[in-house]
Amino acid sequence: MELKLNKGDGIDSWKEVTLIYNAALRQIETKMEILNEEFQHVHQYNPIEHIKARIKSPESIVKKLKRKGYESTIDNMVEHIDDIAGIRVICSFTSDIYRIVDMISEQKDIKVIGVKDYITYPKASGYKSYHMIITVPVYLSDRIVDTKVEIQIRTVAMDFWASLEHKIHYKFEGDAPEHIKNELVVCAKMVSDLDARMLSLNDEILAISRARELLTAEE
Repeated sequence: MELKLNKGDGIDSWKEVTLIYNAALRQIETKMEILNEEFQHVHQYNPIEHIKARIKSPESIVKKLKRKGYESTIDNMVEHIDDIAGIRVICSFTSDIYRIVDMISEQKDIKVIGVKDYITYPKASGYKSYHMIITVPVYLSDRIVDTKVEIQIRTVAMDFWASLEHKIHYKFEGDAPEHIKNELVVCAKMVSDLDARMLSLNDEILAISRARELLTAEE
């Protein structure tokens, strides 16, 4: 599906749009990898399990613009769609989520323009994740383009639930039977309980490790 062109913002083709957003994704991916390596160096621990990146398809962009009531133009796409470029950061524990949020927010060239904390305030469906909309400068030969990227941060367990919920949503075209929706909410609660228990277990393991280190140091 082709987007109509409107040259008002200087991005005058889909090819150039994908170049810019792909460049933004690469910058954020590299930043996250460096921060993860630094964290390992300082704390002997990796908060990030893995990273997924994607550019939204033209079909999805057009559908979203129509839902928002906008004509399918490049200008409208860039101005009104925040998740053309998306990064998903998967971590082990819920405590890692806010640690990663802080690390991203402290980057001098990143501007945070919006957040949605679905960890503290889950959706009615049971969905949990932390969403950030940020801008990062992409340096071209003739200009700098501040480019929006959506960053989703969640645990492995949250990601497992969200992936299955997404498949079910599209299987039923957004209108799943009520008993399936209710079962998903129950599963989301199980995922939340699992995350809490795994975090508690990890904290206990760390406490035991620190105690053993102190005993060894005193000997």
